[in-house]
Amino acid sequence: MNSLQVNGRSIALDKDGNLCDLDEWSESVAEALAEYEGLQLGSEHWEILLLLRAFYQEFQLSPATRPLIKYAALKLGPDKGNSLHLNRLFKGTPAKLAAKLAGLPKPSNCI
Repeated sequence: MNSLQVNGRSIALDKDGNLCDLDEWSESVAEALAEYEGLQLGSEHWEILLLLRAFYQEFQLSPATRPLIKYAALKLGPDKGNSLHLNRLFKGTPAKLAAKLAGLPKPSNCI
C-alpha cells in the first residue's frame, strides 16, 4: 500500500506503511491506518498514540519497545507501562505498529 484514502485525500505512505509526511497525521488518518491493520482504536490505544506523539515532540524520534514501555510507565503508571499491556493493544509489535498509527517514523531499530 503506497497511499491511503482519507476523507477524499490521498495520503502518501512509505514502503512500510508509515506516513511520508508526518504533518498529514490526524485522528482520521490514524483510524484508517488502524482499520487497514485490522484494529479498532479504543481509548487505551489513543492514550498510547498521544503519548507517542508527545515523546516524538520531546525527543524527535520514535521509541523502540523498551523506551516506550519505560515512558508509558513513567507517564501512565505501571499498569499501562508494561509489555503485556502494549503487546495486547498493538498485536505484539507495540513500538512499530503504534508509531505507524501515531503518524511517526518507524523506530530505527525495528525490522
